Amino acid sequence: MIAKVIAFYLPQFHTIPENDLWWGKGFTDWVNVKMAKPLFEGHIQPRIPLNHNYYDLSNPETLRWQADLARNYHVYGFCFYHYWFNGKLLLEKPAELLLKNKDIYTHFCFSWANEPWGRTWDGKGHQILMPQNYGSKDDWKKHFDYLLPFFMDSRYIKEDNCPMFLIYKSASIPCAAEMMNYWNSLAQKVGFNGIHFVETLRDGKCDPRALPFKNRVEFEPIRTNMQQSFFVLNYKRLRRKVLALADRLFHLNIPYNKPFSFSEVAGNSLKKESPVGTYGGVFMGWDNTPRRNLASTIVLPPTKQEFYDYIKNKIEQTKTVYKTDYIFVNAWNEWAEGTMLEPEEHVGYMYLDVIKEVITTN
Repeated sequence: MIAKVIAFYLPQFHTIPENDLWWGKGFTDWVNVKMAKPLFEGHIQPRIPLNHNYYDLSNPETLRWQADLARNYHVYGFCFYHYWFNGKLLLEKPAELLLKNKDIYTHFCFSWANEPWGRTWDGKGHQILMPQNYGSKDDWKKHFDYLLPFFMDSRYIKEDNCPMFLIYKSASIPCAAEMMNYWNSLAQKVGFNGIHFVETLRDGKCDPRALPFKNRVEFEPIRTNMQQSFFVLNYKRLRRKVLALADRLFHLNIPYNKPFSFSEVAGNSLKKESPVGTYGGVFMGWDNTPRRNLASTIVLPPTKQEFYDYIKNKIEQTKTVYKTDYIFVNAWNEWAEGTMLEPEEHVGYMYLDVIKEVITTN
């Protein structure tokens, strides 16, 4: 059983009217990425794409380059974040361009990032920019009808004739069972066997309701870091508040959180086993300094050997313990969160080289 590596894909790197309104004209994630400053000695910020390739995802040639690069390094496909707010779409253009350009070859699927959008990037998360409302059957039908052309595409990932569809936070959907069962019936009417719903494990806990999920996926490093003890999590919350207050009062610039070593988080990721039927998840460090500045969470980037050992062991765990063959990487291009497979100035193609080596030799 050969592992299939799927990379989460952020469609944020093109301008949209809403971001122009909320964050300033011309805003994309590249704005935050370029503005990031190092917080301590040896801190790699800003993260710079190789050859300063600050691309625009409204250009189909960018998608073609990404698809070719992924295929050459044995990345099976992309999992696009999908933003649907009761009929309102955001950041839909890259996926729609992929659908339109049939000659761009890559496998792909969607992860419905079903949280409301707030001003979390500037510390005002209580201010909601785009609320989330799940509506009723008419709204669910509109959502399904939008997704159907993607599901029908030969490149869309399917299991047992069921298009794969991840849900980021099912606990936020009160009507999840009714909605998912309705979508299954709609899918069956057009010739599928249903929808291959996948639950996202953000904290190691499964939705306690009897929802028609076929599988689960580990979302790293969030899943592992959220499984720290109650005492540790609360100690860290208190530490952040104290340091934030000290920074304001004394005009300091002390980061609120201590960086994690990659080996520590990767080791815990392997120790905290998920249930049978889970798709494994891996990451290449984590650093959301471009978005959170002093409040950032940082997992230091791995060496080549550390990442090789981690993904090799996760593939083995996924095959032998979880009994599945998909590995989800966080992420292809999360530049503002410091975890990306795309080549960058500091490490070049290192992470892609590791993926290719692991897949071709195991």
